[in-house]
Amino acid sequence: MSKLVNDNESFIAQPRPEPLWKLLGTLYKAHPWHGVSPGEKAPAELLCFVEVVPSDTVKYEMDKLTGYLRLDRPQKYSNVCPALYGFVPQTLCGTRVAALSSERVGADLKGDGDPLDICILTERPISHGNILVDCIPIGGLRMLDHGEADDKIVAVLKGDAAYGGYKSIADVSTATLDRLRHYFLTYKQPPDATTATSTITHVYGQAEAFDVILRSLADYDERFGALETLLTEALHFMSRDARGDA
Repeated sequence: MSKLVNDNESFIAQPRPEPLWKLLGTLYKAHPWHGVSPGEKAPAELLCFVEVVPSDTVKYEMDKLTGYLRLDRPQKYSNVCPALYGFVPQTLCGTRVAALSSERVGADLKGDGDPLDICILTERPISHGNILVDCIPIGGLRMLDHGEADDKIVAVLKGDAAYGGYKSIADVSTATLDRLRHYFLTYKQPPDATTATSTITHVYGQAEAFDVILRSLADYDERFGALETLLTEALHFMSRDARGDA
């Protein structure tokens, strides 16, 4: 955004200064959920945070309070995550995401209250998570976990030689989709379980993936949108007090 400044009776467009709290990112690490933008081109292109890579033998997950990556649990069984796995910053699986799943599934669901999950396909081996990557959403898996909406967006790494040109979930091989589906349906499942805790009801295309992403951004804004206002006001008052203003 910009503001107009009167300069000798002519108006000159000047960039609007960033809120002071956003400049703190130059000194301190941004929280990957709240402090990182999903990008100006969302939902067509996203900047996402990767927690887990295919070579990991343990499940890493972002600690919601601190933003640091923590070891959530060792992988007890032989499941291997077949893609980069993480989440879209500043998203939330809340009422809007749940409403779409409820409509598609024909059941009354709620969101799982987590950031929107994303799987990112790439031909290149990436040795660790805790990184930001640019990717292009091409579809998604409608997953229900313990009766909650838990969608998994499927994307390709931007510029990837093998997958970067994919425009649709239809471009992904059946074998690759089967690996994704199998992982999410079984990675929490003990061998002697008789009841599945997770189901995947649909594999959907890019248009619906964009809809899910936009809904998750709106759910986040409804839940956490006041953070920016609160931080701006708090720093304003701190600055005023430091100057000794009344």
